Order: sequence, then C-alpha cells, then structure tokens
Amino acid sequence: MPPPCGPPQVVWPSLGTHRLTCAPKPTKAPPLSRGVIVSHFGIRLLAAALLAATVTGCGKPSGPPPQGPPEVGVVVLQPQPAAIQTELPGRTSAVETSEVRPQVSGLIEGRLFTEGSTVKRGQLLYQIDPAPYRAALAQANGQLANARAMLTTARLKSERYADLVKINAVSRQEADDAAAAYGQASAQVQQAQAAVDSARINLGYTRVTAPISGRIGRSTVTRGALVTASQASALTTIQRLDTVYVDINQSAGELLALQRSLRSGKIAPGSVTVRLRLEDGSDYDRTGVLAFSDVTVDESTGAVTLRAVFPNPAAALLPGMYVKAVVPQGVVPSAILAPQVGVTRDERGLPTAMVVDAQGKAQQRTLTTGPAIGDKWLVTSGLSAGDRLIVEGLQKVKAGAPVHAVPAGSPRAAPVMAAK
Repeated sequence: MPPPCGPPQVVWPSLGTHRLTCAPKPTKAPPLSRGVIVSHFGIRLLAAALLAATVTGCGKPSGPPPQGPPEVGVVVLQPQPAAIQTELPGRTSAVETSEVRPQVSGLIEGRLFTEGSTVKRGQLLYQIDPAPYRAALAQANGQLANARAMLTTARLKSERYADLVKINAVSRQEADDAAAAYGQASAQVQQAQAAVDSARINLGYTRVTAPISGRIGRSTVTRGALVTASQASALTTIQRLDTVYVDINQSAGELLALQRSLRSGKIAPGSVTVRLRLEDGSDYDRTGVLAFSDVTVDESTGAVTLRAVFPNPAAALLPGMYVKAVVPQGVVPSAILAPQVGVTRDERGLPTAMVVDAQGKAQQRTLTTGPAIGDKWLVTSGLSAGDRLIVEGLQKVKAGAPVHAVPAGSPRAAPVMAAK
C-alpha cells in the first residue's frame, strides 16, 4: 500500500467519505468538488426562498369575485277578456219520480218486474187479487140492468098518462106522479151506470202498472203481501234518468254583487252553459244549461236555488249525488290575470306581488283579488297592464333591491359579474 500523502481520509459535506492515495506528485483536493458543494448549498437556498414566497402568497387568500343583481323571471301583464265562473255545491235529482202505491186493497198475487231494470210506461208491475173486484163489477152491471128495466116501465106509464090526462081519464096529479117516476128511474140508471164504471176502474187497479218510463228501484213487498189503497209506504219507485236536474245553491250576497256588476257594465252577460265536477274530482263529460233561478231566498241558509238541466244518457248521474257546478257569471272584457305563483300573502294575510320597475328594482304591491281563473288570480287593483310581475326567483328578491329581469321560463344565464 503506498504511503499516505496526507490525512487518511477527507470528509466532504453531502458527498460522503473519500479515501486518498499517494501519487507521485502530491496534489490538493480537486477544485471541482468544492464547486459541487457550493452548488448544493445554492439549490437549498433557492428552494427555501421559493417556499417562503409560497407561504407568503398563501397568507393572503383571494375571495370570490362579487356578483351582480339576482336574476328573476318575469311575465308582462296584458289585459284580456276573462270569463268569471263560480263553483257552487249542488245535488242531483231526477226530472220525473213516481212512487208506486196501490189504489185498491188486496193480496199481491205476483211481482212482474226485475228490480233495477228499466220499465216502460204502462208496463205491468204487480197483480192484486182481482176476484172481489170482478164480483163487484158483475153486481154493478146487474143493478144497471134493473134500473134500465124500471126506466122503461116508468117511461111507458108517463107517456100513457100524458095522453089520458088530455081527455080527463086520469087526474092531472096522477099524470104528474107518472112523469116524476120516469125522471127518478132515469136518474137511477145513471147512478147504476156510474157504479159499473167505478167497479170497472177498481178492477183495472188490480193491475198495478208503471205510470212513467224509467229506472225502477227495489220492491218493498213480495207475493202474498196485503196492501191497502193509498197506503203510506210505496211499493216501489221509478225515476227517469235520461235527464237530471242539478239544484245549486248560491248566496244571496254573491247574487246581488253579480247583478250590480252586470248593471254597471264591469261584467258582460255570460253563457248559460254549466259544467259539472263530480265528487271524486273528475269532470262530467257533458254540459248542461241553466234552467231558472228561484224567486225566494231560503231563510235558514240565505241562499238562492239555481236549477241546471244535464243530459244523462248513460245514467252516470244518480239522484242524490253531491256535485259541484261551474256556473258562468259573466265576462270581464279587460281583466288583469296574475299567475298564482307570483302572488303571496303578507303577515296580515293580504295578497302581495313583486314587480320590476323602470329602474330595474323590485317593488312590492298590495293587491285586491277576485276569483281564481284556472291557475291565475283576477286582480281588480294593485297591478296594471304592462307591469313586469316576478314569478321566478322570489326568494332572492328584496323590495327596493335591483334585479336582473328575464322572461319567465327562459334558460338561466350565468351570474352577471360586477365590474372590477
């Protein structure tokens, strides 16, 4: 091993340990190694400077850029004709109803119809035992024949005495008595004839027939039951259902207000066509007509009864059903209709709306509304033609604050950035 030329080893920072060997001409450590050391220290200093700059920059975070006015959807209100309609409760009833009762007494021999079926006028429904009434008719016919025979005798005697009195063969008193007896016999014939007619009618009443055509209900008696003439309980009920009445109740106050509006010209007379909404919420597929308005007010309810007539060919409407009738009240020629989504209530319960004024700011209006027409309110005061009513984005709006108005239903634009 050559002799050491210096210290056994030299330690260079960051470069590890280097062992030196002897050379013919001892030399110093290469300058390049010191340059490497310097360059490593420079890299470390540069990295520290960059880290400090990064930390300094993170110490001042930048916030999101300020946004402009909130975007709202508006509709421009325009006057338009609007039909005023009122939804009123009502009940259906048959146009014809007949409670079938016996007109003679007797035992029911048979029921000759199917319950729930449709019957025709004059169709036989019940047969009452006719035997007693046949006997009564025969007796009446016998009495009629006897009366007619007595009438013939009385007539001949009266004629004979009338001739004899002329020659004084009989007294005038006897002639007058014969004439009176003839008159009495003639009256007895008329009475007997009436008895025959009555007995024949009663015999016909043993056949209980349908007085009207329509749908027949259940029978309250069976074969063998004893019925009496004009009894309180009906044997059955027949209702005509091809057309039905709908009796509607409207308050007298509403009717007076409508009449005032019609007289003042604010509302034009409307159609008499009436639509019907059933109890399950569905609409009846046929329209009816308003027949008449009652002339008196119900003292207990303060309402006036209106009657509408509806066709019912499929018998979908049954008597006694609860319905709602949509009754036309008139037409407002230039109505302001505000979408219901744009109308809210304040803490006092008054209807309010937000509109965009000419300066692009939201302004609150207090409204006076009438009835609802579809999905809109009839506005009688508070809004006018040309107003831009806010219907979208109401939750972002404050009264007096600027807004960015766009047509309702248009695609949302990106938020408007405020100028720096």
